[in-house]
Amino acid sequence: MEKNSLLQELPESSWPRERLLREGEKHLSDQELLAIILRNGSRQQNVMELAGNILREYSTLYELKYTTLQELQQFKGIGETRAIELKAMMEFGYRIYRALQPKLGKIQSSFSFGQFLITELKDYRQEHLVAFFLNTKNEIIFRKTIFIGSLNQSIAHPREIFREAVRTSAARVVLGHNHPSGNPLPSQNDLEFTERVRECGAMMGIELLDHIIVGETKYFSLREEKYLK
Repeated sequence: MEKNSLLQELPESSWPRERLLREGEKHLSDQELLAIILRNGSRQQNVMELAGNILREYSTLYELKYTTLQELQQFKGIGETRAIELKAMMEFGYRIYRALQPKLGKIQSSFSFGQFLITELKDYRQEHLVAFFLNTKNEIIFRKTIFIGSLNQSIAHPREIFREAVRTSAARVVLGHNHPSGNPLPSQNDLEFTERVRECGAMMGIELLDHIIVGETKYFSLREEKYLK
C-alpha cells in the first residue's frame, strides 16, 4: 500500500481513524476529521497534509462551508469527485445541525396517558413493557418496547431502559405495560421492578415519572396511587 494512504511517517496510534476508534470523534482536531473524510492524499502529500492545506486556506470553518466546487478543485489532490463528496458532506452536516428532535406528543396527566395506553396495549395477549422517554417539558421524544413476556426481575432489567434514556438525553421516563388478564392491579413483581427502576433513575438523575398498568378497560397508575413520590 502507498505510504500516503497509510500515513506511515506517523505512529499508527496517531492515525486519525485509529484515534477516533480509540478516543471518540470529539477528541479529534478539525484536520484529523477532514483527513478521515478525504480518506487519502496524493503522490505529493499525505492526507493529513492535504487536510491541513485546505484548512489553512480558510480562517474559519464557516468560510469553508461556502467554498465552491471550483475552489475546492484548486487544491492538489482534490478532483471533481472528491469536491462533490466534500460539498455533500458539508450540506448533510448542516441539515443534521438544523434537525429538530422529534416530539411524539406530550404527557399532560396520568389519567389521559392511562386512557391512551389502554387503547395501545389492551389487546395484546402477552405483557408488553413500553418505555416512553421525555424531555424536561414532558414531551415524548422516543418510545421503545423494552420486552415482551411476564414482568419479572430475571428478564426485565433497568439497564435496558436507561441505556435508551441516556442515548436520547431523556430527563424522565414513563413505563407502561398491560395485563392480559384484564386486571390492572400491580403484582409484587410489578412493584419490585418499579422500585428498582426508580432507584436506578435517581442515581442517574433521570426521574421515573410513572408506571401505568392497563387492563381491558381500566388503568392503574403507580404515581396516582402513591407508590411513586
